[in-house]
Amino acid sequence: MEARLEKLRDSRVVVTGGAGLVGSRLVRLLRRAEAEVTMLDRLDAYPDAVHSSLFGVDSLGAKLVVGDVCDREAVRRVLAGADYVVHAAAYADVAACTRRPDIAFRANVQGTQVVLEEVAASEVRRLVLVSSAAVYGNGDPSIRGPQVFREDQRLLPVSVYANSKLWAEHQARLLLSGPDTPEYAVLRYFSVYGDPQVPKPGSHSWMVAWLSMQARLGRPMRLNGGGVQVRDLVHVEDVAAATALALVEDGMAGATVNVGTGVPTSVREVGELIAPHFPRAHFVTTPLPEGDPLGGYAATEHCSELLRWRPRIDVRAGVERYVRWLSATPHAVPKWLAAEAAA
Repeated sequence: MEARLEKLRDSRVVVTGGAGLVGSRLVRLLRRAEAEVTMLDRLDAYPDAVHSSLFGVDSLGAKLVVGDVCDREAVRRVLAGADYVVHAAAYADVAACTRRPDIAFRANVQGTQVVLEEVAASEVRRLVLVSSAAVYGNGDPSIRGPQVFREDQRLLPVSVYANSKLWAEHQARLLLSGPDTPEYAVLRYFSVYGDPQVPKPGSHSWMVAWLSMQARLGRPMRLNGGGVQVRDLVHVEDVAAATALALVEDGMAGATVNVGTGVPTSVREVGELIAPHFPRAHFVTTPLPEGDPLGGYAATEHCSELLRWRPRIDVRAGVERYVRWLSATPHAVPKWLAAEAAA
């Protein structure tokens, strides 16, 4: 992969949302490829300590611009002279978007519109738009059990978050498909996990982090709907690699590709991988949250063909890495979560 990223040497790359989990791993990879990187981030998705000590934003060797993708002037300034853009900034949580659709609209729709318009008017070579497997919703309602999600199937989003991501995909095609516009590529991330991921209050996403921290604190691992939902868990390091490659692979121009492993894993199976590491681990079944897809896994043929990429870290190894990291990094447990456990 390193040889393929040689194209990025001395190039200028802008990563919106670059201080987040995926963004910070991506920026680190781009810097290793000797790209000049600018991050545009509001720095409000997590406490400062998460960005600095866990995500290592201060030590990435990239320029950090604290700003909002809805601020057209800020976006225009960071895009000046850029060769590539990864648009990863988003209000990126199903439950949070359901509670606050106004914030989701501003960040995921209005902010994306600003980025797309400014990219279209720039000298950028290619934009990589980060989308989500949430656009598939529950898939084909006539199919019972786990189902594979293919890039060309009918999309039936069932949440505010998914709607905003699907809109962004359509808008990228509309604004960046002309003969004189920059190229674009769309990546549909499946369930991203891996250290140094930490949960957010009121969220039911990031299940490896959630379940691991609950088990470590001796709290019940909550299995929404009994944990029968299937997810395609893809490690954050693999996601960062796929995203970097999407900037330079010729076959990705105008393409939409799943970023997943192609392997279905139930929530309960994840819990059972975590439980042996924590003596007080136990389970409790809770209702399925509104808008939470029943699940599926990625078709990976397009990813293999167009991106020429396959994930390297399987679920068992990735979960093992996460629980070991958590055991060695006790301050990773959010204060609000530790306080709830102590109450």
